[in-house]
Amino acid sequence: MSAFVSVAQAREMDGVRLVLTANAPGPWGEAAKGMLHVKGIPFTRVLQEGGGENADLVAWTSVRNAPQIVDESGNSVSAWRDLIAWAEAHEPQPRLVPEDPSERELMFDLTESLAGEGGFGWCRRLLLFKPIMDLAKQGDEPNPAFAAVTRMADAYHYSDEAAGRASKDCAAILNRIAERLRAQRERRARYLVGAELSALDIHWAAFAAMVSPLPDELCPMPDYLRESYGKLDETVAAAANAAPELLEHRDFIYREHLELPVVIN
Repeated sequence: MSAFVSVAQAREMDGVRLVLTANAPGPWGEAAKGMLHVKGIPFTRVLQEGGGENADLVAWTSVRNAPQIVDESGNSVSAWRDLIAWAEAHEPQPRLVPEDPSERELMFDLTESLAGEGGFGWCRRLLLFKPIMDLAKQGDEPNPAFAAVTRMADAYHYSDEAAGRASKDCAAILNRIAERLRAQRERRARYLVGAELSALDIHWAAFAAMVSPLPDELCPMPDYLRESYGKLDETVAAAANAAPELLEHRDFIYREHLELPVVIN
């Protein structure tokens, strides 16, 4: 895997380019990266600054955030559902979207509960923003030291009320994923939907970092980020601790299907 290239360099390159945030296993980015890995689609990693203005990226794709896929024709996609659709169209095998209509509907529904607006990743981000936003509000003038986090929090429609609901919402989603795993195990099925790996399994493996990051030898990351990702309040921790199968499934998906160690820089 090659190192990151700048946006300016990427604009001059051919092939598939995947915009990712450096030095952080962002769950949306790791899910996109995982799908490309499973499908054997080669790509170049393009640097995005987490919480930064990313003016050069906006000038290129009109989107500030990561992840983004920019294909050989220069077209870009960034929403989680569009990233799945792009991967399926670009390389149909192995399938990551079930053929069965009911299984396909369930897969997208559960994936949205992880990656969509108001989903698990969204709510965990609100919880991560809260202590920093509380500090940012102190004093009469805006503190420029918190500009990047404030910019990210605004993108997630941060409010004290939303952050107050986030723990309960996170726990409910963890419970739902755990219940699905138990139901599948009763059917002797190893994956979350149907009998084969799907985009949902890859997304859960990536988003599970916000419950408990992979160990440092499998996913090195800055200490502050590891502490933040793994620091859960009582409500979320209770849901996670009650369902050890959640992290067991994460470990299985990484071990059998995804790239290890995880490369983030």
